[in-house]
Amino acid sequence: MPSGSPHHRWTLVSRVMVGVLSLLALGGIVVALASFAYGRSAARQAFDPLLVGAAQDIAESISISQGEPVIELPVSAFGLLSLAPDDRIFYAIHGPDGTLLTGYDGEAMPEWSGDPAQPRYRDGTLQDDAARFVTVSRLFSERAYSGRVFVTVGQTMRARHAMALDLTRRALFLTALGGIALIVSAFLVIRSAMRPLAVLTRDLMHRDPYDLTPMQAGGPAEVTIMVGAMNRFMGRLDRQVGAMKNLISDTAHQLRTPVAAIRAQAELALEDDAPRVPQRLERLVLRTRSLGTLLDQMLSRALVIHRIDNAAPTPIDLRDIALTVLDSRDHEVLAPGKDVQLQIGEDAVTVMADEISLTEAVRNMLINALRHGTAPVIIGVSTVDDVAAIWVQDTGPGPPAEVRATIGQRFERSAASKGNSAGLGLSIVAAVARAFEGEMTMANVPGGFRVSLTLPLQTAEETP
Repeated sequence: MPSGSPHHRWTLVSRVMVGVLSLLALGGIVVALASFAYGRSAARQAFDPLLVGAAQDIAESISISQGEPVIELPVSAFGLLSLAPDDRIFYAIHGPDGTLLTGYDGEAMPEWSGDPAQPRYRDGTLQDDAARFVTVSRLFSERAYSGRVFVTVGQTMRARHAMALDLTRRALFLTALGGIALIVSAFLVIRSAMRPLAVLTRDLMHRDPYDLTPMQAGGPAEVTIMVGAMNRFMGRLDRQVGAMKNLISDTAHQLRTPVAAIRAQAELALEDDAPRVPQRLERLVLRTRSLGTLLDQMLSRALVIHRIDNAAPTPIDLRDIALTVLDSRDHEVLAPGKDVQLQIGEDAVTVMADEISLTEAVRNMLINALRHGTAPVIIGVSTVDDVAAIWVQDTGPGPPAEVRATIGQRFERSAASKGNSAGLGLSIVAAVARAFEGEMTMANVPGGFRVSLTLPLQTAEETP
């Protein structure tokens, strides 16, 4: 089975729990090491004073008699060390010259530096067992005997190790209890935090495949952001599906009549007398042109709707759009002899939009003016405050007010079109304007009738 199979993918809860467990395990290791270090430190702080006390008791019991040190080992010194019954003890007393006065041989007197009144600690071995030693000194200043006597006391470290391990076990036990409580709490908190995702998943699984309505954006901010992104995606998908449905429906509905008319004219041309054939062919050509115009505008509208949802807006100079439409010279084919002029300024007029969509919109504005307006026709670009406009103006009066209210809707034709319009040209302009937060306006101006596509103007600071 491929590694990307859903059966091999971890859930979000399991991933978070693994992360939490990893952190707890790492923390447990750190706590264990810290606990053992603390146990050793605590054991040393507990047993070192016993060693020092025993050594000092022995040192205090030393006296000088006839110029020689006399040592009477006190029972109390070994009583302190007997608190660790499983440990062996060691003692040795050295004279000022390092000579062993009494005790066990085999442990040399340590090198002495610094303050002689302070005890000296060291770690070593006692019969192959780890041991801890301390050395204290006592100064004698008598006529018959002068110098320091050094007392060394040692003890194996079994009790120390046992104490350190016991403290470590206690700390680890408490840490384990706390870790278990944290794991259970983390699991419950994570499950609670993931519940909105589970609800969202359940809603998606039970949603009809054709239901592209927005989902309810509830729960934490992260889930709300995700639901908002999904709703925007479904909105784009809904528009794409709607455009496809409209294209199919429009194709089925709008093409039926012109195709039937073309077939009828062709059949009549075959059956009519020879003198009437040119007239039939002329009507056939007109019907064919009308069908071509319809198909061209339907495909143009489908292209614009598709690019609106899929092409990211980019900075565009409206003057470039006007120049592109004029340089294409479509007007020379559609309306030979009609004058088309250009009116743009020297400063850039930048908007955020899609170049192809804007070009299609302006081209349809020009075609509409050439077919239904009065020459000359002007393509212009202008700005008013923070609004940019690209417009097409002819010298005619424009359609009546009641007709203007419906112009811009799909397949709306005016009476003046005389069957030469598919009713889609200005609907494309309106769709492009809505897509980029603009507006399509129609108004009588001095010198004629103007159709404008207005968009928010981008200043130099706003342009990315």
